[in-house]
Amino acid sequence: MKIENSLTCLPEVPPHTGLQFTVATEEDFDDIMAISQDIYGGLDYLPTRYQAWLQETNRTVILARKQGKVIALESVCVIDDGETMLVEGLRVAPQERGKGVARVLLRFCSQLVKSKYPEVKVSRLTRDDQLGPKDFQKYRLITKQGILLVRFRAEDLKLRLNDLGLNVGIEGDGLAPSSTPVRLEAADVHQLFLSSEAMQDVLPNGTIVQDWQPFKPMQSNMEILLKKDIDWMVDDTCCPSMASLCTFPFRIPIGDDWYYLNIDMFGKDLALAVQQLLCHLRRHTSTLKGHVMCQVFLDPPLWKPMADFFRETLKVELVKEYTEQCVVESDLV
Repeated sequence: MKIENSLTCLPEVPPHTGLQFTVATEEDFDDIMAISQDIYGGLDYLPTRYQAWLQETNRTVILARKQGKVIALESVCVIDDGETMLVEGLRVAPQERGKGVARVLLRFCSQLVKSKYPEVKVSRLTRDDQLGPKDFQKYRLITKQGILLVRFRAEDLKLRLNDLGLNVGIEGDGLAPSSTPVRLEAADVHQLFLSSEAMQDVLPNGTIVQDWQPFKPMQSNMEILLKKDIDWMVDDTCCPSMASLCTFPFRIPIGDDWYYLNIDMFGKDLALAVQQLLCHLRRHTSTLKGHVMCQVFLDPPLWKPMADFFRETLKVELVKEYTEQCVVESDLV
């Protein structure tokens, strides 16, 4: 194994792998995009985040090369006051899949993080595939959310929302028109997510999952999250029972004028969830033009009625049936 770009020496990977590892740079962008065709069903976030990732001091982006060519990428980010290694962005060139490259790359990244941050205890990642018995031999399940993926033209949904008016919701929800969601400022986010016992009951297993990234409610993590373009929303600032985070839309490589909108919802009240969903959609479709892939993550029992609301009330197309987002972790040894 060859280690380059100032990576410290680590236990050797068996030489028969034929892999070299380097720290990613700005110059590697085109090579990375070349191995990323159709990754994540066209919802790849890396094109818009790659440059920012390279600047994050708690993150390292590692490339695997074979005969000098980039064949795989993985990013590791240290969070939770230095106790957790968050694994993201994994991709392997199509011709190299199924050959164990991802396993070797993950092992290398784990060794690298352990050498730089000895206090790291666990490796955490988020998956959307079906977990089997072998997975549970390696990982502990932290929490899971239902994934609801829809698509629409922003202009069409904007017109539909205007036609429906402000009082649209779930029939018979019993909510007063004045019970509108509250969009939080930074100080409110700190207060609610770090100090509120009620919020701890709302978060799934005490975890803030923001656009596939799982965080414990800790001061250091809030500093990371509050640097991002996110709308934070709750139903009540005194005693919240529903919360949501909407990541600002960004372009995705499906085609021209395609955007991705990510909404993470926490809580079990369908009517409150619908209210917050509508607020997020109104806020962002007001400025967007073009096609939108919108992914909503929510408590699994809410998936079916929320999907029905999208189809029947908002007249929006459902892209796929029920799948799950699973946050898992394993001990870093």
